[in-house]
Amino acid sequence: MNVCRFKRNGAIGVGLVTEDSTVVDLSAAHVTQLTPLLEDEDAAARVGELAKQGLPRLPLAKAELLPPVEEQEVWAAGVTYRRSKTARMEESDFSATAYDRVYSAERPELFFKSLAQKVVGPGESVGIRKDATWSVPEPELALVLNSKGRVMGCTIGNDMSSRDIEGENLLYLPQAKIYSRSCALGPWITIGVPETTVREWTIRLAIKRDGGPVFTGQTSVGQLRRSFEELARYLFRSQDFPHGAVLLTGTGIVPPESFTLRPNDAIEIEISGIGSLCNSVTAV
Repeated sequence: MNVCRFKRNGAIGVGLVTEDSTVVDLSAAHVTQLTPLLEDEDAAARVGELAKQGLPRLPLAKAELLPPVEEQEVWAAGVTYRRSKTARMEESDFSATAYDRVYSAERPELFFKSLAQKVVGPGESVGIRKDATWSVPEPELALVLNSKGRVMGCTIGNDMSSRDIEGENLLYLPQAKIYSRSCALGPWITIGVPETTVREWTIRLAIKRDGGPVFTGQTSVGQLRRSFEELARYLFRSQDFPHGAVLLTGTGIVPPESFTLRPNDAIEIEISGIGSLCNSVTAV
């Protein structure tokens, strides 16, 4: 079950995206924000009941999809896939030991990624830093958490990264990760699916340049080392998120050292149980 934020005729609404590419306008049933809906422990059942009420519908193609966040902070987990650990160790002799240790440590690496208002949505441009020489997308499963730290759903995330800046010094991580247009989420939130099912999903990345493919890769959510509950529990330690949070869970797809993004590249991230998030690239 997929719930989205969308805009039509200047008005922002909340909708249910059906299998026949139709958006059921839940705003007509006074569901005008995602956040209160995600606070409902039976959100999937509630949406299912609302969908039976004959609410207005519109074709998905006529709905401008917005990032599926409102006031939630976006955080990220690092080095949660073995491929990510290997890549981080390769990119920097200086930091290799730290990356090796955090992969198997009890405490995960967690870092702030973006405020909600800075998140890029479907069809918008993600950014690459003008002062970076090695920029890559990081396709990730994103957990959508309510204010109690419960995983209410999943969406697709792109944790844009400047690998040369991060590789130069671990203390430069915020500059490598947090900048204009460095975080994309969408196209919607898939709710009501247990972790055991999500771990069977496949994550795919395709990057096109001048209309042709320049990189493709895939991995399985099942390769994620840590459980969803573990990541959420550590994020909520000694922290309050009154509006909930979104937590990117790390990447298992890493382009080779010889590859870097360029302006006008097209990035498509697909997660088999959710859908696709597509963005172009611009220099910032």
